[in-house]
Amino acid sequence: MSAPGRAQAFIAQRASRCAKGGRLSPSRVHAPPAPAAGRPQAAARAHQGCGDGHAAQHRRARAGRGRRAPPSRGAALLMAMVILTLVATLAAAMVWQQWRALQVETAERARAQATWILTGSLDFGRVMLRLDGRTPGVDHLGEPWATELQESSLSGLLAVDRDRSADSDLEVYLSGRIQDAQARYNLRNLVDAKYRLVPAEVAALTRLCESAGLAPEVAQTIAEGLRAAWAARVGAVGTDAPLAPRSVAQLTWLGLDAADVAALEPLVVLLPQPTPLNLNTASAQVLAGALAGLDSASAQQLVQARQAQPLRSIDEARAAVPGVDAFDARRTSVGSNYFEVTGRLRARDRVVEERMLVHRAGRMVTSLWRERHAVAPRGS
Repeated sequence: MSAPGRAQAFIAQRASRCAKGGRLSPSRVHAPPAPAAGRPQAAARAHQGCGDGHAAQHRRARAGRGRRAPPSRGAALLMAMVILTLVATLAAAMVWQQWRALQVETAERARAQATWILTGSLDFGRVMLRLDGRTPGVDHLGEPWATELQESSLSGLLAVDRDRSADSDLEVYLSGRIQDAQARYNLRNLVDAKYRLVPAEVAALTRLCESAGLAPEVAQTIAEGLRAAWAARVGAVGTDAPLAPRSVAQLTWLGLDAADVAALEPLVVLLPQPTPLNLNTASAQVLAGALAGLDSASAQQLVQARQAQPLRSIDEARAAVPGVDAFDARRTSVGSNYFEVTGRLRARDRVVEERMLVHRAGRMVTSLWRERHAVAPRGS
């Protein structure tokens, strides 16, 4: 190929590359051979096409850089998301605190209402005992105070806001009873005024333990423990004596098992001073165990006799069970001075019970102690 032909072919090749947006930089493009004579217009057109291609390439690069997002916009978006998360967390915490405060207020209101109702029920029991004191001397299970208050609904009496409270459908039930504390054997009779054990009383407690299915050693443990505890309060024994229990449930302080205490609880009581056993209210099991010479059959006979007609005196008890010399005027009676008043409040599966021991002297009824505790609902 001649020199003019090679120059023309080179110019055409460069023009084609420039038109297609070639990537060769101007610095690496060698100057084409000098055009041959007679071809100045073709060379000019080739160079002009190459310039137009480079210009289009630069325009496309500038357009691409214009569409690219600036770096500051992504940082602002991330900061907005962090702030939104923080605000949502604070709002959720405020809502939870408000809900928690509402729950605490509701629980406190329910506790206060339960306290008022239970206190009112116990005071009502004291009023009944005061009214019964108008006819002293005889206390039996046919009197109004011995009638147990069955579980009754009290939801209509509670201050429940039915428009705002979530517990507007809450049903609350109250029940209560008054029990003759002298219907059970008094453990205070085991120890005399000089803190010595009374053998006849220890034998009575032993019979009660055997009737409850307990070992006779349980009675000796209770007697020795109570004697040591009561003597320690006046400094008659050393300081290593156990604490003096106030109720039967606290006999575990003397080293007894909880199961043994639960078995004895329906049969015995712990009162501040020695008391006789009420023949009108004691069960046949307690009568047979506490009174020497009275077997189970005679105890059942006495219970049937008092159901027909309450006993008015010890002589009537002797007449009801002839041939039995078990009724000592110092250990038995037909009246009582100590009573236990119990109120129970139930709301759904929550049960609260309050118990009070009272002493009645004539028409004066005095509260000696009271305790409140939660109990497991029936059937649970």
